[in-house]
Amino acid sequence: MSSFADCLAPCGVPAEEPFLRNRALLAMFATTFAGMTGFYLLFSVVPLYAMTRGASEIGAGLVTGLLMLSTVGVELVMPQLTRWFGYRLLFAVGLFLLGAPALLLPISANMPAILVVCLARGMGLAIIVVVGAALAAALVPAQRRGEALGLYGAVSSLPAIAALPLGVWLANSFGFTAVFIAGAATALSGLVAIFALPAKTDTPAASIGILTGLGSPALMRPAMIFLTVAMAAGIITTFLPIAFSDGSGGFAALALFAQAITTTLARWLAGRFGDRHGQSRLVIPALAASSLGVMALVLADNSFLVLTGMLAFGAGFGALQNASLSLMFERVPKSGYDTASALWNLAYDAGYGIGAVAFGVLAVQTGYATAFALTAAVILAAVAPAWFDVRKR
Repeated sequence: MSSFADCLAPCGVPAEEPFLRNRALLAMFATTFAGMTGFYLLFSVVPLYAMTRGASEIGAGLVTGLLMLSTVGVELVMPQLTRWFGYRLLFAVGLFLLGAPALLLPISANMPAILVVCLARGMGLAIIVVVGAALAAALVPAQRRGEALGLYGAVSSLPAIAALPLGVWLANSFGFTAVFIAGAATALSGLVAIFALPAKTDTPAASIGILTGLGSPALMRPAMIFLTVAMAAGIITTFLPIAFSDGSGGFAALALFAQAITTTLARWLAGRFGDRHGQSRLVIPALAASSLGVMALVLADNSFLVLTGMLAFGAGFGALQNASLSLMFERVPKSGYDTASALWNLAYDAGYGIGAVAFGVLAVQTGYATAFALTAAVILAAVAPAWFDVRKR
């Protein structure tokens, strides 16, 4: 396998330097932050825009659903696209797809045009998240990989915390066109740093395809374990505001904000801990914290326990994000980084969607308390395959 120094040689970064001096890595952080900020500025605004143009609630849901379906579809072919076109060109295309189509929204306000824009932006999102994670792993020494992935997680998560509410505020204060222009400009601004990214890393010609990855238990175990908690995250994001809709909207927003901040911080700290003590040591504690956090939602009449639960869930979710992704990178050579990144992002995106849909059906039959309790039980059940995975390795 090629050395780390060889990998960084095209970028002019000495291997012995601390990775935060790595010009290519810092450029990837900057472009990722720009792209994800542009994405989240429009994430909640476009469904609202569709409804003001005559769409129903079903149409608004279709806006988000098609965006995520497009993301998952492109993630399946990302390993092949990376081998064909390389990192730099793909990242530039991803930024363009996240930004430029948004400028069409003010002049094409009918539903088919809105859906086409969402389709394009979903493709851009898939490129950004898969290439970004793969580069975060490829551009640092293996013994610092977890910390680099933790920082990457923080860089890609912070826009969700700030840009989601900012986009809605901008739409209410200055109109939809202002948000569309701001989102497009922010995403496209990442192109300024694009030439600092490597065109390709020195991976061997024989790469691991997506089908090979799907058939690998060593990769699929951490991916599926993570999927259970990603499902819970989709449930919480979608249904916590609804469950606390009776005069408690402000508290629901506070709980979601606390969870998002804790997730971001835990993902970075988990990377540092995992590099020093082993990533597998984090998996079972992260599952336990996530399960307890969801279980706290059963006690909806106790605001303190619910808020504490969201802090616990955020800590578990953030730690598991980094630990599962780091474990998947550990189990493949550099030629498999693109596939590991694609599979992990598939688990993330599919888990979000599956969790929200399944919980909605379940809650109608059982009520929120029972549905939250069953969600916590599903997470806890993942401890068994997690324990097996640790023993297996």
